Amino acid sequence: MFNLDGRVALVTGAGQNVGAGIARLLAGQGAAIAVNDLRPDRATHTVERITADGGRAVAVGFDVTDHEQVTRGVAQAELALGPVDILVNNAGSGGAEELVPMSFRDTDPASWRGPIDVNLFGVLHCCRAVINGMEDRGWGRIITISSGAAVTGLDFGVSTYAAGKGGAISFMRHLAVESASKGVTANTLAIGLMGNPDPEITAFLARRIPVGRTGEPDDVGHACVYLASNEAAWMTGQTIQINGGSNTT
Repeated sequence: MFNLDGRVALVTGAGQNVGAGIARLLAGQGAAIAVNDLRPDRATHTVERITADGGRAVAVGFDVTDHEQVTRGVAQAELALGPVDILVNNAGSGGAEELVPMSFRDTDPASWRGPIDVNLFGVLHCCRAVINGMEDRGWGRIITISSGAAVTGLDFGVSTYAAGKGGAISFMRHLAVESASKGVTANTLAIGLMGNPDPEITAFLARRIPVGRTGEPDDVGHACVYLASNEAAWMTGQTIQINGGSNTT
């Protein structure tokens, strides 16, 4: 079950954290992985972990906000591994380690573009680079990692981050309808509070979550394995909350 032998997956932002976990678990099910990251050294580190475990992977460094870089990066990945069957849009800006909570009234308009470019336009660029091939071949899986902040009003002061993530959710719903008859599914994982490098912050966050702990990369990776599989052929256009039962994210 959930066998991905013969499939090629591109995972963006996979040099660390959630993205690295997703890449590793997809590889564990047999997929060849194109590991993307803005920093090539981080992508290479994930590739080394996958190959050490017996998997097949290559590093492809590009900026998801740059359409030409994305197009070249996908071509590089396909030259090395074959056509991309599975796209995981994980690259993001404004995660728990980056956010500086701020009321919208206090934001500088110059700060809005960054989260929108990565969290929305990054998804658009990557989907555009692979969708034609997937539809022409009659099989494809697109998974976008969003956030519970996109669908729940929060008092954290993360409105522009949520705007980008929410836009990606809406886009995926429409892409799912457009591509469903061509064998391509498109789903979103709206993830909740993940672990933080600071144990005290992680403990604080865990108290907000009914299961009593923050999320781990493997929690997201296991969900991606299912959505990438043949068994998920009837699952499309969905936004799945994966958050340990939290009502806030």
